[in-house]
Amino acid sequence: MGSKILLVDDDEELVELMRDYLQREGYEIETAHDGEAGLAAAREWSPDIVVLDVMMSGISGIQVLRQIRTESDVPILMLTARGDDADRIAGLELGSDDYVAKPCTPRELMARIRAILKRTGADAAATTQAIIVGELKIWPAQRRIERGGVELSLTSTEFSLVEILARNAGRTVSKAELSQHAMGRALTRFDRAVDVHMSSIRQKLGNLGDGRSRIQTVIRKGYQLIVE
Repeated sequence: MGSKILLVDDDEELVELMRDYLQREGYEIETAHDGEAGLAAAREWSPDIVVLDVMMSGISGIQVLRQIRTESDVPILMLTARGDDADRIAGLELGSDDYVAKPCTPRELMARIRAILKRTGADAAATTQAIIVGELKIWPAQRRIERGGVELSLTSTEFSLVEILARNAGRTVSKAELSQHAMGRALTRFDRAVDVHMSSIRQKLGNLGDGRSRIQTVIRKGYQLIVE
């Protein structure tokens, strides 16, 4: 069987549609129709990715996301209402890897799932060579990063963004390039996902010895990882 996908949504008809489609594509699927069942499945089944609806009866998807993030770094793809920026930003800030606006097609959802699984190594192997930038040491194959010998905890999307910046250390990388290569989708107008992830990454990486952030914003161009 392929990668293990947990679908958590209280729209049972939608879940069945998505499950049938993804199973035909070779994935192993588990489903849950409320937040409590979703949490239990995430703990017991150890999926490779969780697809989690924001709006559910009982505990919300945001609450489920917050709890999962205290226990696991499993990739999480949020399903949000179209145009609901508040839920999208809240999810990203709490550690979701990306979002898809509902209603969405099974093909669109599968494409986003594949992009996340590819960059997390669940569907494809990565290079084993470490990338070193100052105090930062990054192992793409293991999805591990250390700063000064101390391992850091990043979500899969945060790791992918840092990896791209590290491979281009000292050079500005555009937001469009970061979105395409780290998140697997084209940058759209008013899309703040990269910016929200970068805010979290800055906090986790800490500052340089002179107090500057390791990641600099280059206005109207993108972001740059500073070479110490």
